[in-house]
Amino acid sequence: MSDFDIPTIAAELNARALSHPIGQLQKIRQKLKKLDRLPGTDIFRVGSKTVVSDWACHYGGRTELQFNIGKDGSGGAMLRHGVAFSFETNQTLPTIDVLKPKVRLFNDFLQLYPDKYASMRMWHFKGHIRSDEYMPGPIPPERVKEGIFLFLGRRLPIERLNYESILDDFDELLPLYRYVESAGELQPISMPTEAAFLFSPGCSVKARVTIATLTQTDIDVTLRHNVLQDAFCQRLVSQFGAENVCDECSCAGMRVDVVARRPEGYWFYEIKTAHSPRACIREALGQLLEYAFWPGGQEASRLTVVGESPLDQDGEEYLRQLRSRFALPIYYEQIIV
Repeated sequence: MSDFDIPTIAAELNARALSHPIGQLQKIRQKLKKLDRLPGTDIFRVGSKTVVSDWACHYGGRTELQFNIGKDGSGGAMLRHGVAFSFETNQTLPTIDVLKPKVRLFNDFLQLYPDKYASMRMWHFKGHIRSDEYMPGPIPPERVKEGIFLFLGRRLPIERLNYESILDDFDELLPLYRYVESAGELQPISMPTEAAFLFSPGCSVKARVTIATLTQTDIDVTLRHNVLQDAFCQRLVSQFGAENVCDECSCAGMRVDVVARRPEGYWFYEIKTAHSPRACIREALGQLLEYAFWPGGQEASRLTVVGESPLDQDGEEYLRQLRSRFALPIYYEQIIV
């Protein structure tokens, strides 16, 4: 199928959304915006100006972080789905000022949960020029400009259209939308206390190669992390036994790269692909502290940054100071693959 009909796809998503959290989007909007009336029940209002031949955004989404589907590729053979900021002005959005504080909240969320949307990608349009795809992350100031359309989600050939997968991704993006549109009042991810920490032994199988159309740097970073994580899991399994090692361990709405269960408590490991140990420590330290000490988290008896380069003398002294002055059980391990 070289071409396809966006309004038809939008209508089908509306019909199927009733069994998904995203199906409550307009009720969520009514509560967040304190609207007197429910603005309909559909995600997309087919027949309105927000559903056209090439794209659709959720009804009311022009001034919001919008749920969006659209044709995205030469020949009209690719369908995108996800969330977007449209910095293109019109009568509904005469200035992008209303979106600027929402960008800051978007950035806050992705800094809090840097790996939550790691399987998705970001890209942007400036006019009709499309960027390469890149890893999800905070939006830099130079992209918050009139005329830019910025997207977070997936892009797949129309032949692989799967309505349930699209709705699952919308469900996954709903906490981000809630956080942005509540002006940060709603907690990004609600995690019941009894489910705050879940240790489930095992090491998952992750991708080591890809054919995705990303810049090579982003591909290498993501896949390199997978390789290091797998190798480090196997090292710990050989040391402590498979029943005492867990990767992607759920902790207070976040995921710890690797956790080892030891007699004196849990050991948390955060793996980084930066070239220098200093950069690895800088990136991992805040995450490890949050895993271990954020309310609802799981206190750990040992926190370890894992990187490919050996720790130098300055790095050793820095970690020693953190242990002696602040009683932080922080260490560094090298992994060679």
